[in-house]
This record gives sequence, structure tokens and C-alpha cells, in this order.
Amino acid sequence: MATIMVSCGEASGDLYAGALVRELRDLDPETRVFGFGGDRLAAAGAELVGDYRGLSVTGLIEVVRLLPRAYAMYRHLVDAARVRRPDVLVAIDFPDFNFRLARAVAGLGIPVVYYVSPQLWAWRSGRLAAMKRFASRVLVIFPFERPLYERAGIPVEFVGHPLIDLVATGDDRDRFLSSIGGNPTAPTVALLPGSRTNEVRQILPVLLEAVPRITDAVPGVQFVIARAPGLDDRLFETASVDSAVTLVTVEGRADDVIKASDVVVTASGTATVQTALHERPMVIVYRLSPLTYRAGIRFVKVDTYGMVNLVAGRRVVTELIQDGFTPDSVARETVSLLSDRERRETMCRDLRDVKARLGGPGASRRAAERVLEVASGAARDTLK
Repeated sequence: MATIMVSCGEASGDLYAGALVRELRDLDPETRVFGFGGDRLAAAGAELVGDYRGLSVTGLIEVVRLLPRAYAMYRHLVDAARVRRPDVLVAIDFPDFNFRLARAVAGLGIPVVYYVSPQLWAWRSGRLAAMKRFASRVLVIFPFERPLYERAGIPVEFVGHPLIDLVATGDDRDRFLSSIGGNPTAPTVALLPGSRTNEVRQILPVLLEAVPRITDAVPGVQFVIARAPGLDDRLFETASVDSAVTLVTVEGRADDVIKASDVVVTASGTATVQTALHERPMVIVYRLSPLTYRAGIRFVKVDTYGMVNLVAGRRVVTELIQDGFTPDSVARETVSLLSDRERRETMCRDLRDVKARLGGPGASRRAAERVLEVASGAARDTLK
């Protein structure tokens, strides 16, 4: 019987952690799991000893404000690892926190599996040396990541993207749009402003300013905001426009929102992959605080940010980043995708290629098998 500790610090990591734990418990029903996460990790049968909500932000400057709380959680988790002696720690993304935790836990003689590796190919590649010291194995979800770790001499395996299994089929377009008061025959734009508080603060107001501009160009168009679970209601108080425009906010049903849309305008991140798996045309947007952007841009080593473009190896989807992200640019790109059938069909073909590169079904199962292999090795070593 294995005892496994998991650490994930945001909504996407919690989603992957929940899927991983379900597979772990299916492979070995006696497996015990505890750790740091959220509702999905707990629902899968793990014991939460720490809740990530309130500790998940983006940006160098924003993180500083949370340092006292983050440090207290770090100490709590290290103490839990010291007392409970898990057979393995599975760190899921969230590198600013998980690197420190993984080093400390590895220092206790507990092996570490890093699942959903941080974006070291984009910036801060010097962290590879640190990862080599503490990671027993790295499980990557994008095919282009494996060579980076292989060159660094870090044990690595491409397991595929867990979203392939997790994307929900849900209601069909007509049923879903009717259920939220929409028109199934009207052009529909999905707005995905992110899953973190500071993302929504930076991104949602710009999207809402773009709404009337899009409406002027495409009469009858309707909008659906996909609200990530666990966010403060106050973030969405401004999500109202002229009563002549149909704009509905739906919580916790991003797959249904994406599937029902003709065009998706999404914050850069996991949602871009989710949208690609639904083969929906999209516009990728993102904005950080000016201070954070200026502090971090010099360290970035890629010229695209969207995962779908990185997987494709070229820019197949327009990215509107920082100063390029304005109400006018959002409206221009959205209207173009709504009105230009050839462009829309070309993007859909490109997204099908991206989807094919993400590996087949079973990523969470393969990851669980590798985690149990590492845990089993640690257990054998303990018995010697």
C-alpha cells in the first residue's frame, strides 16, 4: 500500500491532481493520498492538509504580497511530509512554491515526481539544474518538453495531456444555449478571462469593453462568460452591458461554453488547450500589471505564449498580449473569425493537428503508473 503526497496550487493543477488520484486509487484501492490542493483533489479521495485557494496568482510582484501565507503553508507541508513519510511527493506545476517544497521533501529522503512540468523552455531555464537535484522523474504533457529534460540528464517521460480525457462532452449547443436563455441560432462568442483573481481583474474589463464593438459589427451576436469556480462574486459585478446585448455568466461549465461557441476569446493558459480539443477558433489574450511585465519580459525566451502555438511550432492563433490587448484588437480579431469562413476553417484544421500532437487518451493513467513505480521503489528501499 502506497502513501502519496500531492501538491498543486491552482485550478488546472487541482483538475489534473483529481484525475491522477482517481487513477491511482483505481490501480491500487489501498493507496493513501494527502496533500495541498482544492475541491477536485479532495473529491477524488485525497485528504487535504492545505487548500491552495487564495495562494494562486500570476506575476512576480503579485506573488510578493502572498509570501507570508505561502511560507506558512510551505512549513506546514514540510512538517506533514516529515511526520507521515510518504513514499513519493507528486508536485504538479506551480513552480514558485513547488520547487521549494520539493527540495525540502527530497532532503527528507522522499522521492519526488514532477508532473506537469513548469515552463522552463520559456524562461528561467536555470531551474533545470535545481530540478535535476531533487526530481526522481519528470512527467511532461507536451511533446516538445521531453528533449529539454533529456539534454539536462533528468529522467523524463511524455505521458500525454490529461485534458484529452477530462474535456467534457456535456450538452449539445442547442440544449445548453437554451438552458441559459441564449439563442441557439445566434453567433456566439465565449469569453474566458482566466482562473486566478488577478487575471480576471486585468482581462475581464477589456473583454467587456470589446463586447459593444463586436455587437456593432455583428448584429445579434451573443456572449457567454465562462467563470472559473471559486472566484469572488465581486470580480464579475461589472459583467453587464447594454440590455440589448445577450451576455450570460456561467460558472464551472467551461467545456459547455466552449463547445457552444463559434469563437472563443481566452486568457492564455490551460483554456487554450481545452479550446483546441473542442476544435473551436480562438483569440488568445493576456495582460499582467505593467510592473510585473517589465520585470519579467527580459527573461522570456519565446516569441509566442499560447500553448497551442507552442505545440504547433508556429503561430496558428492570434495572440494579443499586454499593450496589444485592447478592446479594439479583441473586437477586430473576433469579428474577423466570425465573418471570414476560410480563416475559421484553416484555424480549425490547425487545431486538429495540435490535438493530434498531444498524445492519445490515458495520460492520467500513465502518470499514475509511473508514480506508483517510483513509490514502490521507495517502499522496497525502506524495507531493506
